[in-house]
Amino acid sequence: MEVTILGAAQDAMGLIFDPFRLMMLGAGVLMGLFLGLVPGIGGLAGMALLLPFTFTMDPYTAFAMLLGMAAVVGTSDTIPAVMFGVPGTAGAQATIMDGNPMAKRGEAGRALSAAFTASLFGGLMGAVMLAVMIPVLRPLMLHIGSPELLALSVLGIAMVAVLSGNAPLRGLIAAGLGILLSMIGADSQTGTLRWTMGTFYLWDGLPIVPLVLGLFALPELADLVIRRRAIAQGAALDTKTGMWTGFMDVMRNKWLTVRCGTIGAALGAIPGMGSAVVDWIAYGHAIQTVKDARKTFGKGDVRGVIAPEAANNSITAGALVPTIAFGVPGSASMAILLGVFLIHGMVPGPAMLNENLVVTYTMVWSIAIANILGAGICFLFSGQLARIAILRYTLIIPAVLIFVYVGAFQASRNWGDLYALVGFGVVGWIMKQMRWPRPPLILGFVLGALIERYLFISVSRYGLDWLARPMVMGLFAIAFFILAGPVWRHLKAQGWISGILRDLSRPRFKLSDLLYGLVFALVVYLMTTAINWPWGARVGPLTVGIITLVFCGLSFANQTMTRGLIAARTADADNDGFHMDTTNDYSDLTTWTVLRRALVFLGYLLLFMASMKVVGLIPTVPFFVALFMWAEGRENLKLILGQCVFLTAAVYLIFDRLLTIPWPKTLLSEWIPALTIIPSV
Repeated sequence: MEVTILGAAQDAMGLIFDPFRLMMLGAGVLMGLFLGLVPGIGGLAGMALLLPFTFTMDPYTAFAMLLGMAAVVGTSDTIPAVMFGVPGTAGAQATIMDGNPMAKRGEAGRALSAAFTASLFGGLMGAVMLAVMIPVLRPLMLHIGSPELLALSVLGIAMVAVLSGNAPLRGLIAAGLGILLSMIGADSQTGTLRWTMGTFYLWDGLPIVPLVLGLFALPELADLVIRRRAIAQGAALDTKTGMWTGFMDVMRNKWLTVRCGTIGAALGAIPGMGSAVVDWIAYGHAIQTVKDARKTFGKGDVRGVIAPEAANNSITAGALVPTIAFGVPGSASMAILLGVFLIHGMVPGPAMLNENLVVTYTMVWSIAIANILGAGICFLFSGQLARIAILRYTLIIPAVLIFVYVGAFQASRNWGDLYALVGFGVVGWIMKQMRWPRPPLILGFVLGALIERYLFISVSRYGLDWLARPMVMGLFAIAFFILAGPVWRHLKAQGWISGILRDLSRPRFKLSDLLYGLVFALVVYLMTTAINWPWGARVGPLTVGIITLVFCGLSFANQTMTRGLIAARTADADNDGFHMDTTNDYSDLTTWTVLRRALVFLGYLLLFMASMKVVGLIPTVPFFVALFMWAEGRENLKLILGQCVFLTAAVYLIFDRLLTIPWPKTLLSEWIPALTIIPSV
């Protein structure tokens, strides 16, 4: 078997290095790098776009182009995450935590270099693991069923305790809200419509793209508007030194890169466990294993960039394992790739590890070469990209905001995506100001749907016997110890139960405590609505709701009854310890100034949507760009005109002509039907 594998790998290398196939792979890489730059688009759109071009290609070329595109989306999505705090894809959320603070310090070059290097090694590691482990993993994965997948999902939820920093109770509350949000839509067991508010938009559930962009992108853009300055205002910018330093950072942390690359490839092989989860798990692993992580992570520690970037670039290789071995797509992009298998007359399964072994290894080589090309291209332009950090915010905000809106609209191509974007933008900004960790909400949202699905299948298929399966017991034990860690540290810091009782005092309230009341009221409302549903539809929401209310009550009591006495020790203190989220320093601004500028930014968001509703997206682009640049910075008219023309042309050519996005009907087209011949009107 060893000779067969080595021979297949050698033959595959000869095939993939054919000049035409390399050219197609390079074209896929360029497409993937672009899609990673645009917030919210991601590799799924690229797969769908490139699919028709594969019909006339041979299998080797088709897989090379598609995998070349998919492999590097996680490389370039680092750029908006580091520069603007805006995740290019859901897999770049954790990179924001330390990458954006580094950019604000003038270390954008170092952060980008470390991210690209870690992405390169992570992607290569994923390719190597795919090459070596496919024959080994196939028999192993035959023993992994719904109970094991459920236990892995529970283990992911247990990471919430790690991803909540110094506020584990708040993190668990946020995770509970995320799980409840994941239950929106038609229940798969009973068909009950849960919290759809009478709209078709929510029947299939809440899309993750507007949720991610709202929670993480809009609050960072609001921060730039409130501060009214460049990303790295006043910081020295040395891109050449920074690039070399970032590379050496990865070399010094090579074992962290190896571990996180392994985590990404392993978890990527689990269907449904996408990059939105894996990068946070890798980040949480780094917090647990890196020396002094709790003191430096979240404040611009380069190791907080290396860990998630190494993981999210190895996911593509991991997701190929169940796709090739079982015909079960490991991600949405792999589902499209599965269609390519069928188009070219290939059946995933044993045949891909025997007769078509050469085809399988051309995929391995495609991923490896794509990561090298992608990292090389990004390195080539990193110096210029890093200089974005010193541009005025009036030049940055309009362009980024337009792409955020288009990216959010890609989720389901419905107006509901834009409403959700702005709504979660407000929620994200409030959570950030009140120091409530946002990562657990995303983790709960992604894993909540998986847990409910796997629990139903496990109980239906095995009854309660699934709890006695060895792998399930082992994973649950690990989850228990992860969850117990913060509780143990909290009790120890408080002086155990006697210390907590001794330090209790009369409740002291702050205006920020109203957020507990809002969360409590929301959860009670959701539970009240769920009471009359069938048992299969209501058991999940009621269980999660009760647990969330318990955590909410404990956190509120801890916050109010120990405030002022042990703020330096409490796990939910407002200003102490490791905070698992980005922070703002508004110390030189009054509260009224911050609120006023935040409301102005919200006004811009609503104005953009109103204009899009009346005249369409493309006519809105020049109007919004000109208005923002003139009102906020009194920019030069030639500069305003140039940016209007460039952005309008980019949106029209890329999204209207190339991606052919079906824009929604506008009020103007209803009033004057003849105007429907104009794009997006």
